[in-house]
Amino acid sequence: MEQARDCGMLIKQIHDELSKNANNALRSQNITLAQLEVLDQLNQAPEGRYSLKELEQILHVAQSTAAGIISRLEQKGFVVGFGDAGDRRIKRVQITPAGVECVRTALHHRAEAEAILLSSLTEAERDVFYMLLKKVRDSL
Repeated sequence: MEQARDCGMLIKQIHDELSKNANNALRSQNITLAQLEVLDQLNQAPEGRYSLKELEQILHVAQSTAAGIISRLEQKGFVVGFGDAGDRRIKRVQITPAGVECVRTALHHRAEAEAILLSSLTEAERDVFYMLLKKVRDSL
């Protein structure tokens, strides 16, 4: 009897293992995966800054979650928060040089981890795998 395929469970197991490995690697930089995502977004932003509201939308998280992540990153010196000159109700967040360096190092580690993840696939299989992942993501 053929065992039923459970793609969702495989995806969850891969995600859990990748998250565990990423958080272990990021521990030496004193950041989490969620904090790295904020730093990466800010690093790519115009002038290295976004409003807190923009970050909430980009990350698909609640205001309280975004504020907590930003607060921890501020304590570590990776970002600075400040009020908008034109509207004091708006909080802006900007990446610092220390944050830029942190992202650079972390993304290097992430590239190494992805190379390991895909090491058993040929180049053609990697292309197909990536295309299929995007197709599944886009269907949700």
